[in-house]
Amino acid sequence: MKKNDFTQETNYLETIKNHITPFWEKRQHGFYQGEKETQLHWVSFTSPTNQKAIMIVNGRIESVYKYQELFYDLFCQGYDIYSFDHRGQGLSDRLTENSDIGHIEDFNDYVLDLNNMTHHLITPEHYQDCYLLGHSMGGAIATQYVETHSHPYSALALSAPMHGIHIEPWLKPIAGTVSHYLSRWASHPTYALGQEPYHAKPFLNNTLTTSEIRYQWFRELYALKPELQIGGPSNHWVNQGLKGAKRCIKHAPSCVIPTLLLQGENDRIVDNNAHISFQKKAANCQLITIKDAKHELLFESDACRNQALSEILSFFSQHTK
Repeated sequence: MKKNDFTQETNYLETIKNHITPFWEKRQHGFYQGEKETQLHWVSFTSPTNQKAIMIVNGRIESVYKYQELFYDLFCQGYDIYSFDHRGQGLSDRLTENSDIGHIEDFNDYVLDLNNMTHHLITPEHYQDCYLLGHSMGGAIATQYVETHSHPYSALALSAPMHGIHIEPWLKPIAGTVSHYLSRWASHPTYALGQEPYHAKPFLNNTLTTSEIRYQWFRELYALKPELQIGGPSNHWVNQGLKGAKRCIKHAPSCVIPTLLLQGENDRIVDNNAHISFQKKAANCQLITIKDAKHELLFESDACRNQALSEILSFFSQHTK
């Protein structure tokens, strides 16, 4: 793929205004009841001429609203697009009285939600091929899903998947135990140690991306739509997240679907070493490191993002049922 096939930073705000916003306003959207009677918000973009589809599974604190640029770029490549907000974030039902706390009762609820949304939104018979794309926490969810469920997808692409969480070495051996006991002792979900309510952190020294214009757009979006905001995770989310990440690697031999795993060279959110462990155990996994990239490969500066999208689309085109 050529870089001009995707939105570029040089004309970013113009493209948002003149192309992506009108595209976004034509979305199909609604709510679907997931596990435990939780309402999940979903979106789709479809065309009668498209013969391929992508289900996009986003990360923690994210919403489909943040993914407008990615949806547009992939739709322009001839793919129908499907995505949804995870329980506890975005416009889906929040799970705590304090809606700012990121929380989950059981990490497997995310996996069951993906299974339900797949069957609710996608009709495989309408497509030549369907593909699965997961970022960060969404990458862990997508990984567990293909490890444990029958599915309609021809290939899986993972963007900085949460196969492990980047933790200081001194804390790593005790993180699971500490989060477990703090969660049990609390009468209701509370922020994990060191976590706090949502606030728009400045671009300087952020750990997500080197693209200032994309970062500022995301922060301004969350300021305009405060209902999308979500702060730090609960102790129980940390406990479940650590367990979910370990489960991805433990069951990696069951991940037999063709898999592309992209990691950022300078990622400080997830553990890149865990990707290596996963890749060694998975049956059919290709690992590529994006030089100079931080965590959010799909929202990175053009050089990193162009490479990530090109690798993903090339990989998908090579794998058909």
